[in-house]
Amino acid sequence: MSEGQPDVEVMTFGCRLNTVESEAMRRAAEAAGRKDLVIVNTCAVTGEAVRQARQAIRRLRRERPDAEIIVTGCAAQTETASFAAMPEVSGVIGNDLKARPETWRRTLAPGAGEERVRVNDIMAVTETAGHLVEGLQGRTRAFVQVQNGCDHRCTFCIIPYGRGNSRSVAMGEVVEAVRRLVDNGYREVVLTGVDITSWGADLPGAPKLGRLVRSVLRHVPELARLRLSSIDSIEADAELLAALAEEERLMPHLHLSLQAGDDLILKRMKRRHLRGDAIRFCAEARRLRPDIVFGADIIAGFPTESEAMFVRSLDLVAECGLTFLHVFPFSPRPGTPAARMPQLGRSLIKERAGRLRAAGEAAHDAHLVRQAGRIVRVLAETDGLGRAEDFTTVALPAGSVSGAIIEGRVAGHAGGHLTLASLVPPGAGTAQA
Repeated sequence: MSEGQPDVEVMTFGCRLNTVESEAMRRAAEAAGRKDLVIVNTCAVTGEAVRQARQAIRRLRRERPDAEIIVTGCAAQTETASFAAMPEVSGVIGNDLKARPETWRRTLAPGAGEERVRVNDIMAVTETAGHLVEGLQGRTRAFVQVQNGCDHRCTFCIIPYGRGNSRSVAMGEVVEAVRRLVDNGYREVVLTGVDITSWGADLPGAPKLGRLVRSVLRHVPELARLRLSSIDSIEADAELLAALAEEERLMPHLHLSLQAGDDLILKRMKRRHLRGDAIRFCAEARRLRPDIVFGADIIAGFPTESEAMFVRSLDLVAECGLTFLHVFPFSPRPGTPAARMPQLGRSLIKERAGRLRAAGEAAHDAHLVRQAGRIVRVLAETDGLGRAEDFTTVALPAGSVSGAIIEGRVAGHAGGHLTLASLVPPGAGTAQA
């Protein structure tokens, strides 16, 4: 092992859930005493994500010729054979095994056939997800996985085949995980999963996400800030919306899985909402919590998308009042229905993705301009930056302590971040978004 290299290195691609699971794997492998091990936690959401993982694996082997390189994650689950065929790879581990401590107590044997590959039928996995860790290395916000898998079958999405069906973590386990994180000094916790608005459907009594949110806030009063990762707005329950209106510690920021703004495309995607549903949800959430800020996932260039259909997605940025846009150029995933639909040209997809990103950047810039003069509460992170309650990044004065919550008046913005004119003594101001 090269001097200065960690015993266990984890390279993570994709979502926040992968970040949580990467930390669980790192800790399990270190506890097992593993040496010179590199874990590549892959993402399968786009073909580009898979390509980047392969490229990283080849680079890792050049840089660390003696290391054991284990590939896991969604792409390893859905494209097992192709990763196993890479000469740089020491072994492949499936998604249901990767965070189990016992997985990392044994070394996969290069060249030993099936021993190198331990990937199960993910659809047969029924136990609750439970990759609960007591903090994330180098982060000030902590993530708690409350759910894994997905019962829906959107025509563009390969993730259910990488994650399996939806499984929920019991409410008590989530509350205890949050309590441990707060005891360890974390001021903000993010509830995350593959489809967190489906949380509870497989638990006794089928509780909803709103009940979980209320329970966390009630039983962990020391928690300063609770945030939700991406939600499916059509599944948001009444108690969740009530919590958004009534619970100051529930952050005024929601990232929505919208995907498109045209009804026919939404039906071809096999989504469960229509354009009007998304617009009404955003209007109602904003009525309940006027300072709320929305992010959203939108796909550009879905098969059969005409210019008029695309413009309806483009218009959704203004009609829903979106601030943080995550744009996906459509990428056909083998094995999904959308991959068999009439495809658009790559140049057209790229051009539409560019227009969506430009609209998103303009909306974000307009949001920054509107913040001037307001008082914001910011969680100080690293590199002189922090996050306001509405998830906007804020440049902080030198010497700001990571993990502290700072109040300040907004002077303006620069480089995509808010800047502060002055700090406000604790309790002297009322934060506004």
